[in-house]
Amino acid sequence: MMERPVYLDYQATTPLDPAVRKAMRPYWREGFGNPHSVGHDYGAEAARALRHARAQVAGLINADDGEIVFTSGATESCNLALRGILSAAADGPRDRIVTVATEHPAVFETVQDLGRTDTDIVVLQVDSNGILDLARLDAALDERTLLVSVMAANNEIGVLQPMRDIAVRCHAAGALLHSDATQAAGRIPVDVEEWGVDLLSLSAHKMYGPKGAGALFVRSGVAIRPMVTGGGQEQGRRSGTVATPLVVGLGEACEIAGSNMAAERRRIDDLTARLCERIRNACPEMRLFGDAERRLPGSLSIGFPGVPADHVVRNLRDRIAIATGSACASVASGPSRVLLALGLDAETAQTALRVSLGRFTTEDDVAIAVEALSSVRVVLP
Repeated sequence: MMERPVYLDYQATTPLDPAVRKAMRPYWREGFGNPHSVGHDYGAEAARALRHARAQVAGLINADDGEIVFTSGATESCNLALRGILSAAADGPRDRIVTVATEHPAVFETVQDLGRTDTDIVVLQVDSNGILDLARLDAALDERTLLVSVMAANNEIGVLQPMRDIAVRCHAAGALLHSDATQAAGRIPVDVEEWGVDLLSLSAHKMYGPKGAGALFVRSGVAIRPMVTGGGQEQGRRSGTVATPLVVGLGEACEIAGSNMAAERRRIDDLTARLCERIRNACPEMRLFGDAERRLPGSLSIGFPGVPADHVVRNLRDRIAIATGSACASVASGPSRVLLALGLDAETAQTALRVSLGRFTTEDDVAIAVEALSSVRVVLP
């Protein structure tokens, strides 16, 4: 059997952790009961599993159990946050949503869609390192601003935003703050109290859990209307029978991430630094996109002048699995919106490769990646 390429696309998705798979297994079989039908043992067993998972998710981000709403993933969570808050405030004086040019499509495209209605939208630019200019934020905050949405860790370049500073400014203006923490949760400490966010989105499959499960943190007292109505599950905020096995997997993934985060982060940071250094030594012309210090563990956005990233990905696909940018925007043509926002020209933006390491990356994987990426100058004629 042919050996599979080294997987280095952890920002797109992560492999299912064996411990997560084990925790989910019973709920595909004997634990199949409907968690909302608690009049018998089958339903009660599933309901207990949901309560435990809710506590696990809340524990990872320092929230109360009742502030966690289960969803199908971060895209739904982001939509529920943006559309739900706007709908709940429909009769009020605030009608402006502020976001950032480098946001994931789950937020960026949703805000654009809302802008096609009567919603006033503001899209803030970032500096050349991908960091939000707080002075620009201050200028967008006034008595009309309802909600600000800022991604904690960028999905393409891995840059970390100053969430606490952003929250202080938002609340001083009477605005709410939502953060898409899909990339951050499970990789770096995410504390909704320390950050001061009012809403926060996350997804299981970005932290070694199953696809199809996610959560939205909604701070107690924040009014939000559901996008989907029906049986009134999830405190009336998201109707529909909760998928018990998937939510159990999300909870277990959060539990593992919280327990192992510090050691895992140190190991991945070390591997990432070595990978970057060795490639730069072999190819001094390599460029690193985004802030060199304020970045997610395991995240590299690099490019080689004159070498289109899509050609590199195709030519190295038998050796390493890497990406040209956001997996959720891979169908789009042209250079990355995120990289253009850094002030890069289109030609340079199209050289950007996203290389991301994770829990199961080894020293041998790094060696293979260094050898493969160091050869990109001779991949093309």
